[in-house]
Amino acid sequence: PGEGPVWLDDVTCRGSEAELGSCPARTWGENNCHHGEDAGVRCAGEHGQVRLVNGSSRCVGRVEVLHLRRWGSVCDDTWDMADAQVICRSLGCGSALAAPGHAHFGQGAGPIWLDGTHCTGEELTLARCALHTWGEHNCGHGEDAGVVCS
Repeated sequence: PGEGPVWLDDVTCRGSEAELGSCPARTWGENNCHHGEDAGVRCAGEHGQVRLVNGSSRCVGRVEVLHLRRWGSVCDDTWDMADAQVICRSLGCGSALAAPGHAHFGQGAGPIWLDGTHCTGEELTLARCALHTWGEHNCGHGEDAGVVCS
């Protein structure tokens, strides 16, 4: 249980909100709760872990995803701004400014985990996008996807 005020009650997020405060709920501070009802969150597991490498900051670089405890690349075959937007949002890096392919941020050395990603741009994580089977691809590391976030 937490301590102090209970700020939110009856929260009904759709899942596309950028922050919890954007979800429909009672007025902040109005509730009929006690700390025995405190909510918790478990963030996405292995399939949801994403990082950007070889860029000028943590919000710029080649996209890598963690699968089976190994970091690997994402192929640029269908990579676009909607996919990049999901990565930027999931990393707390603002909006997508570019979605460069062709190993713009250098070639990865590990497995190529994803190919043919199809995000609408509204998903909270890459794992919620339409993805092909992990590890199945027709790419080389010269096609590694990248992201530039604001």
